[in-house]
Amino acid sequence: MSRRILLNATEIDIILHRLACQLIENYDDFSDAVLIGIQPRGVFLANRVHKILTEEYAIKNVCLGKLDITFYRDDFRRSEKPLEANKTKIDFLVEDKRVVFIDDVLYTGRSIRAALTAIQSFGRPKEIELLSLIDRRFSRHLPIQPDYNGRQVDAINEERVIVNWEENTGEDCVYLINK
Repeated sequence: MSRRILLNATEIDIILHRLACQLIENYDDFSDAVLIGIQPRGVFLANRVHKILTEEYAIKNVCLGKLDITFYRDDFRRSEKPLEANKTKIDFLVEDKRVVFIDDVLYTGRSIRAALTAIQSFGRPKEIELLSLIDRRFSRHLPIQPDYNGRQVDAINEERVIVNWEENTGEDCVYLINK
């Protein structure tokens, strides 16, 4: 098994600031927009983007939520071990809001499809966009594309993209792993 660094901590920081600036360009004061991190790994990215928006760019009242999609996935019954759901925390209305889903890696598109179904339990958004750190563009099973993208990666199916965050692994780094 080989491991190659796709993004180091400095590159991730630059990308996060670029993504935050793109959101500011499109949403300005965020009065009609909400950010929703997709559990589990998208939450780390969502927290980082939210922190940049509120602390470094002084944007007020940016709503941030977490959405668990475990039981909305089309493959959740195929696992041999029981799945553990994560927590959903959306303490604001999504009705008629512009929702930005945030996930670390866009791979097949199935997680986003599940998120589209899950968010309907909280109301009907006016619009939904997608922000991803990594887009594995040649691996899509569904016609889903990110609106905000950190980096495109041409990884074949046997390769894995692993995103590590300081908060859970002690380092900010993105690896491409060859099995």
